[in-house]
Amino acid sequence: MERLFTLAGDALPTDGKLIIYGPFNEHGNYTSEGNQRFDAMLRAGNPDSGIRDKEDIISLANAHHLQLSKTYAMPANNQLLVFQKS
Repeated sequence: MERLFTLAGDALPTDGKLIIYGPFNEHGNYTSEGNQRFDAMLRAGNPDSGIRDKEDIISLANAHHLQLSKTYAMPANNQLLVFQKS
């Protein structure tokens, strides 16, 4: 994620958008039991992977001049996060 936001922050023009899709935790909590199981499976394969906290993603984006402009609820407890470069 860090590399993605670094590259996007450098490459996107002003008002350019970065869209991310997936499950995200909210305030350190899973949004469903299915996401908790999915996170455990991901971490079993690679302890550095797993579901990220949405607040951490937003903070990382902000550090690279990307602001959250919209959030869409998607099927299966996923979200679509739209960031725009300021």
